[in-house]
Amino acid sequence: MYDQYQAIIFDMDGTLIDSGQLHEVAWTETLNKFAIPIDRPLMRSLAGVPTKGTIEILLKHFDCKVEASLDVMNDFKEAVVREKINDYVKPTALLQLAERYYGKKPMSVGTGAYTDEAKSIIEQCQISYLIDHVVGADLVAAPKPAPDTFLRCAELMGVAPEHCVVFEDAKLGLEAARRAGMAAVDVLDVLGIENDYFL
Repeated sequence: MYDQYQAIIFDMDGTLIDSGQLHEVAWTETLNKFAIPIDRPLMRSLAGVPTKGTIEILLKHFDCKVEASLDVMNDFKEAVVREKINDYVKPTALLQLAERYYGKKPMSVGTGAYTDEAKSIIEQCQISYLIDHVVGADLVAAPKPAPDTFLRCAELMGVAPEHCVVFEDAKLGLEAARRAGMAAVDVLDVLGIENDYFL
């Protein structure tokens, strides 16, 4: 049903990759270490926001004073992700769609995660061969809900935005896809894929 599009873009966490529990565990350890409160609905609403951006929002929301820098807290979370990655990540049902279009359409991942972390997760799931490009939050001026991530994916694939379809699980990501002028598929509504993240 997606034959009309020339290229496919996947969000990673909660969309192409079932990694909700990985990030929930990593965030829980990080927030506990730096004495930042955990508000589960707030954390879920921030799905897709890069780590440093999430921390900034949390510090402002809870009016927290933390001595550690954003870089230190970000590095701590990324270290937990690396340590736990083997225990939690696996592809979602979207793997079947990616396999169906492999070699027929270019496919990219556009994620709020940082590029190196995203590539590690994709490699861990043994699906790197399906993905032509990975664009993380560190490769664009403005992360989701800005359209930059998905526009960069389209540019790398050499396909006009209006000919791309984006698969997303987060409201911010769906907004980013629409702002990029791309078709947006809510994977929960359309495919029943739910991100198991701070539910």
